[in-house]
Amino acid sequence: MYTPSGSNQTGFEVMNYLFNTMFFRLFFKYWRVSVILVCSALLLSCERLAAPNFEAELVEASPGQYILDKDHGVVLFKLNHYSFSTYIGSFNDINASLDWDPENIENSSLEVVINTASIDVNNPEFEGELRGSNWFDVENYPQATFRTTSFLESEGNSFKFEGDLTLMGITAPVTLSANFNGSGFVLLTRSNTIGFSANATFQRSVFGLGRFRPMVGDDIELEISVEFQENS
Repeated sequence: MYTPSGSNQTGFEVMNYLFNTMFFRLFFKYWRVSVILVCSALLLSCERLAAPNFEAELVEASPGQYILDKDHGVVLFKLNHYSFSTYIGSFNDINASLDWDPENIENSSLEVVINTASIDVNNPEFEGELRGSNWFDVENYPQATFRTTSFLESEGNSFKFEGDLTLMGITAPVTLSANFNGSGFVLLTRSNTIGFSANATFQRSVFGLGRFRPMVGDDIELEISVEFQENS
């Protein structure tokens, strides 16, 4: 608290000092509050700008040519292991292109290319064995491909396509069941984006990968979660 140091201090000077002290205290107090409010408003605005203009209905998605967003694409495979557990692995290097026509879904088409050397089973030693000639033989068959060949059916946001899976030099039909998760324009990537989840089942023995049956299951279940960005 201010205390006059001499008798020559006037009442005006004391009041002026007190006023200035209170003014600056109030100024800095409310200045900090104002800065916090402004920053909060800016963060909220940025969050709203970053959020996509989400569309949940399939027919509202933008048609066009799309490519896989490799940072948001996962292909898992599952099979029975001695009836004790479900063995799960993935492929980490995937490319895909989508010709998308939401109003005439039967005109859409999909092509997927998987680098089989990218197999991941959380066991580096076994991954090396799987890449070898007894399994995927990646030196001679470095890629697996899937291409849709015909439209089967659709209901709401779900649909099915028949396609050709080529693995180990062998091609066989596989049915892909997919669900449209949503679409929208993403400001951060400046692109229209579509999301899907899908699944398919096939027998590995059809493609020459039948070792250790029936202890290890023959049926392979694929679980797929992907995002596609418009190829502009």
